[in-house]
Amino acid sequence: MKRCRYYIFNNGRLLLHRDGAADVVSELPASLECSGLHLYEEEDACLCYMGGSCQEVLPEGYGWVDLRESFHLLPEAIYRQAGKASELLYFDSQHRYCGVCGAPMEWGSAISKRCTACGQEIWPKLNTAIIVLIHRGEEALLVKAKNFKRDFYGLVAGFVETGESLEECIAREVYEETGLRVANIRYYGSQPWPYPMGLMIGFHADYAGGDIALRDGELHDAAFFGRDNIPAIPGKMSMARMLIDDWLQDGERG
Repeated sequence: MKRCRYYIFNNGRLLLHRDGAADVVSELPASLECSGLHLYEEEDACLCYMGGSCQEVLPEGYGWVDLRESFHLLPEAIYRQAGKASELLYFDSQHRYCGVCGAPMEWGSAISKRCTACGQEIWPKLNTAIIVLIHRGEEALLVKAKNFKRDFYGLVAGFVETGESLEECIAREVYEETGLRVANIRYYGSQPWPYPMGLMIGFHADYAGGDIALRDGELHDAAFFGRDNIPAIPGKMSMARMLIDDWLQDGERG
């Protein structure tokens, strides 16, 4: 029998247990009372339970950790499962009633909800976003956004709009935020971004013209940097850092 894991959240924080290395809990502490539990069966037959409201009193060795911070404590596969559990909890909280007839919704499968009256079935909707590293010779464009919680430079990013291709979104976001034009857009990779329901898709692109002009009020600063004068950049969990590291390694490969 495979090990069960419980993904218990309280006000956006994940319950972890430390026995040497940190891990999600494999059995619920007897003193813990949770509501809103939902059974979810993963492909590896690991059972995941999720709680919407839990008491704060915990036994020694247990603690609540912000989901972002858990990235630095958990194996990647467990962090990814925790992110999925968080997204399903958010999905549940946002779809308690049917958008067609207004009747209560219930779980129809592990990842869908069904209306108790009209039978309408819905699945979680992802907010798709692009993020792009722009090359100009041996330099890359880094930007400082007003909503960054820490003092670092990241990359141009934005949500894909209805009726828009990924490439069109990149061109629009770059121009709206910086006044620059890009060409030779190249796919790099993607990652789930459960804050709360995102899919981040990363690209490289080449500078194709224009002067930097911060246009839409979202950025504090934007500038081209060489590999030898990079400012503070995001942590390794983010797609921005993956793209920047890829650019840095490309310089090392020569």
